[in-house]
This record gives sequence, C-alpha cells and structure tokens, in this order.
Amino acid sequence: MELEWQETQLQRVTAFLNRGAAPAYIEAGGMLVLNQKCVRDHRVDFSSARRTDSERKPVAPERHVRRWDILVNSTGVGTLGRVAQVTQLPEQATVDSHVTIVRPDPNKVDPRFLGFVLCASEPDVEALGEGSTGQTELSRVRLGSLSIQLPPLKEQEAIGSILANLSDKIELNRQASATLNAITCALFDSWFVSFDPVRSKAVGEDTALPANLAPLFPNRLVKTTLGFIPEGWAVEPLSEHIEVTKGVSYQGDGLGDQGIPLHNLNSIYEGGGYKYEGIKFYTEDYRPRHVVRPGDVIVANTEQGHDRLLIGYAAIVPKLFGEFGIASHHIFRLTIKAGSPFRPAFLCAMLNSRRMHDVVSGYANGTTVNMLPEDGLKMTPAIVPPPGLIEAFDAVARNSEQRREEMVAESRILAAMRDGLLPKLISGELRVPNPETFLSRVRA
Repeated sequence: MELEWQETQLQRVTAFLNRGAAPAYIEAGGMLVLNQKCVRDHRVDFSSARRTDSERKPVAPERHVRRWDILVNSTGVGTLGRVAQVTQLPEQATVDSHVTIVRPDPNKVDPRFLGFVLCASEPDVEALGEGSTGQTELSRVRLGSLSIQLPPLKEQEAIGSILANLSDKIELNRQASATLNAITCALFDSWFVSFDPVRSKAVGEDTALPANLAPLFPNRLVKTTLGFIPEGWAVEPLSEHIEVTKGVSYQGDGLGDQGIPLHNLNSIYEGGGYKYEGIKFYTEDYRPRHVVRPGDVIVANTEQGHDRLLIGYAAIVPKLFGEFGIASHHIFRLTIKAGSPFRPAFLCAMLNSRRMHDVVSGYANGTTVNMLPEDGLKMTPAIVPPPGLIEAFDAVARNSEQRREEMVAESRILAAMRDGLLPKLISGELRVPNPETFLSRVRA
C-alpha cells in the first residue's frame, strides 16, 4: 500500500458518534424513530420506523438524523453490527437507544466512502460487541476505536462516487419495482374489491375503460354471502378452482450452495410477493408433486407466532432460478384446475388482498408455530369475475412481474460488481488513477 494511505480510528473522522435515546412512543404524529429493524441489507427501511412524542420527551439536536449519517445496530444477537447509511431523509427522524449514529466529518472523510467502509466492515463491527449471549452490546467507545484505512480525500470521493452510482441504480430499480407492484395492487383493488367501475356506472359516470372491458362490469351491486358484489359475478369456494400440494419435507443436510432451487418460507415476503434473496438449494430426494416451475403460485403455510404477517400470503415463482425447482414443506403450490377462469397473477393478487388474506389466515392454528391447513385455502369463498376481466388483469400483472424480474436480474449484476469492487477499492488493492480528473468528468 502506498504511503499516502493512512490508518486511523473511526472516532477521529466523525463529528458525532453516539447512541439514540429511549423514545416516548406514540401511535401517530411526532418524530420518526429508526430502530434495529430499519437497518437491514445496508439500507435504511423507513417503513419499519415508529414515532415519538418529541414535545413530551425532546430529542437533542445532535440526535436528529442527517443525510449521510451511518446507523449501526448496537445491541442484540443477529442484529448487532448491521450498518446502513442514510442517503435520503423523507422527514425529520431520530434513532432509539439500540442504534448508534456515526456522523462523518466531511472535512476529514468523504461521507459516502466512510459509509461503504463501515458496510464492508460489519464482521469487524460485530466483533467489537461485549457481553453474554442475548445481552451483547456495542459501546460507542469500542465502535470509535475501529481501525480504518483512508486514502487522500479526493480518492475517497472518487471511490464513494463509483460505488454510490452502482448502489443508486440498484435503489432506483427497487423503487421502480415497488411502484409497479403498487400499481398492480391498486388495479386489483379498484376492479375486484372496491368495484369502482360498477359504482361509476351506477351514477352514470364514464368508467374510462377500453370498449372491450367496460361491458364486463354491470351497473349495480347485489348482496351475497360476501357482501355486495357486482351483479352476475359468482361466489364459489377456492376448491372449485385450485389444487393444493405441500412441498418436500427436508433436513438441513440436504441444503448446499448448489443443487435444485428450493423455494421456501423465506422466499415469500410478509404481505406477499417473491423474495429473491431467500432461495436455497437442495440435493436430496423429492417427488414429482414437489416440483414447481416459473409462473406457479406458492403460499406460505407456516409462521412463528400468531401475527399472521406471512402465513397465507402468496408469490409467483420467478424465471430467474431456471425452469425447474421444488417447494419446501412450509410452502403450498397451487395448481389452477382445468376449466377455471383463474390465472396465476390474478390468484396471487387475490390471496394477497386484505379481505382474502384475513379469511385464509384465519384458518391457521397452532401453539408456538402457526400452521395453515389445506382446507384453509380450499374452503375459502372467492368472488369470480367474468373470464375476460381476469385475463385482462392477469396480462397487466404478468407484464409488471416480468419487468420487475428484469430489474431484479439487473440489480443482482450491479450488486455483484459493487461488492466485488468494494473490498479492492477501500483497501487500496485497486486504485482510482487521477481521482480529480475522474471527479471532474463525473460532475460534468
């Protein structure tokens, strides 16, 4: 390593390094409070934040989170040491007493560079924790003692810019994917839950639908066992439309880095949708009924606890892991029966809708582990719209899903590039020649 690189301690390049304070939690209003759940996968997830009454319990100005602050989880087992940098701040926020704010001093270190250094140093940060099992804590003194290597400031800026450009594109893809999903969910809700076109017709308003779809919505609602639904639409149990099959029961010895893709409980997000990072690989025996293929609908049938955050939610198997895979025993594979007008994307959206999920998950039972029986799906009554509407929605949803999967594939490539460059750039193994020239071109 060249002489111009210097070794220093984290505390020497920070303007503030301390934990948050215990909040006065309230249900609504007040200041956003970021907690350990908000720091995951090197991202700050604001959706997991809570709120505090900052008038009843004032938050010191230095504990107001700022852009480029680095958040470090500082307690617990499995959470301690996780790092994320605040790249965007949608509203005023603070952190609770389990999270440390590391605020870079821009006169001494490039904030983005330091954020990437700490993200790459998570194992070293975790190793600084002290205490017994279940009570591990990371003090600000020990965190501040973390040794880091610093190149000249301009080279820090160049490295931060290179890595941030890759991370920013990944984040844009994530946001675009979330927007597409929200649009699909909103369309399902409008057509098949709120029945907006029917209500528009009932008062003589234009539905704004294409000429081939508008006639499929009647002009009034009628009372059924599921409440008021469009006239002429049916109510039938899901057993009329689907077959339910449980996946393979496996042992840990059958898992490895290679093998057949195993879609499992961690392959479905809480609230529904496919979770790509949850894939496992399986090398042991299975039967034909355990096989799943791209486009199949899978449903979580197990959950620790009784909050029903995961159980009963559905996802569609993506193409990313190939044309052949299997499901674990914590997953149901749903097969649409011949003659049913249902389609996979429609079925998945239906199961993830609030009304349907409340009913399906209500069949779950168990003590510590909540289990969903097959009949929980089969016995649930469903609204059956005209086939033409199902096909129209399914086409929109499939196009959205395809675009989202393309963005996931692109983001995985970008993440591999970033994660490959990261240790080489922050260690000096790979240098940025003429960083000032590089920065001038980036800013031009």
